[in-house]
Amino acid sequence: MFVDKAKVEVCGGDGGNGAVSFRHEKFVDRGGPDGGDGGNGGDVVFEASRNENTLANFRYQRSLEAPPGKPGLKSHKHGRSGKDLVVKVPIGTVVLDSEENILADLVDDDQQAIIAKGGKGGFGNAHFISSVRQAPRVAEKGELGDRLDVNLELKMIADVGLVGQPNAGKSTLLATLSNARPEIADYPFTTLRPNLGVVEVDKHTSLLFADIPGLIAGASEGKGLGDDFLRHVERTNVLIHLIDIYQDDVVDTYKTIQKELASYKINLSKRPQIVVINKVEGLDQDIVDDKISSLRKVVPKTTKIMAISAQSKQGVQELLYVVKKLVEKTRQAEAKKTAKNSLPVIRLTETDDAWQVSQADDGFKVTGKKIERFAMRTDFASPFAIERLRDIMRKMGILNQLERQGINPGQKITIGNSIGNIEY
Repeated sequence: MFVDKAKVEVCGGDGGNGAVSFRHEKFVDRGGPDGGDGGNGGDVVFEASRNENTLANFRYQRSLEAPPGKPGLKSHKHGRSGKDLVVKVPIGTVVLDSEENILADLVDDDQQAIIAKGGKGGFGNAHFISSVRQAPRVAEKGELGDRLDVNLELKMIADVGLVGQPNAGKSTLLATLSNARPEIADYPFTTLRPNLGVVEVDKHTSLLFADIPGLIAGASEGKGLGDDFLRHVERTNVLIHLIDIYQDDVVDTYKTIQKELASYKINLSKRPQIVVINKVEGLDQDIVDDKISSLRKVVPKTTKIMAISAQSKQGVQELLYVVKKLVEKTRQAEAKKTAKNSLPVIRLTETDDAWQVSQADDGFKVTGKKIERFAMRTDFASPFAIERLRDIMRKMGILNQLERQGINPGQKITIGNSIGNIEY
């Protein structure tokens, strides 16, 4: 089954808790703390693979969770870190978050991207020994791993996309040019899924063609098969717009498809195109020339119009040479554009040390990346851990700011979005 969209929950592994332990051995003087650190949680890593061609596996596996880190042990033993969860996806998979921001675009074989990072392991009490704290009874909790819902979209990577109305001959042309064997029949919407085929232009050049289901008027509004499959020609360098010469009005047919291409979220009508009239075998040249003349009035002057027969291969080789030149020209233009836009952009970002104090209904709220991370690693059931958190807040200047804002003894200080709270 071909599936090109999926939604999954990805969870990085939680970090292991640090250990509170003291060395107790016979005949060993001054044992001291020996609690080890917790292990790091595993990451969720997506990897593009040429051996995958569909997202069907994610229809039944809606949750991906990396293993957590193990807790620390006595005798300074570090907890084992969780292994990364490597998830194979097809080449061309785009990973988006719930707000449609692109997290990863996997276009090369073996390309990897970390989608959900595992949490860091907590420090054991041996980590906190100092000249003034000889017997610390505090250890950190492991951080939680990232948890997020992601949308997966498969966008096939092809050099040339075949578009047109149903029964325009797109599948026949793909079968003629390549070893692909798409379903071909004399009724509309024979093609229900995109098909790919490798086309040998000459001894030195091969191109990847993509055939998508036919478009009809109103496809952008969901009619027919809709324009949902147009994502598979988003990455193509060139579009071949195939038109059946037996259509009553080839000009209207051309305009219909161009309107649907323009209505897509990316204006595909601006993509370099070749307009091709198909099924000309056995027809007088005057009829073919008349159809081309009609199209020439509405097709941009820079767009080439050709006539072929996918069934008898008439004009097919000439079409391939034209396609090859246009693909090469488009690639060169893209390369220049990429080089021009490759200058680094330096932006000022908020530092991890930054924090903010604001009043809340039941006290005060403290936010900031660094202090929230400390709070996540704090065991609020342990008075020793809470006292350490107070020390951190004092060193960062947070307690001084709370005092300037008029905090009273006994008022609650909430850190982050309900990560935890302490009393002043």
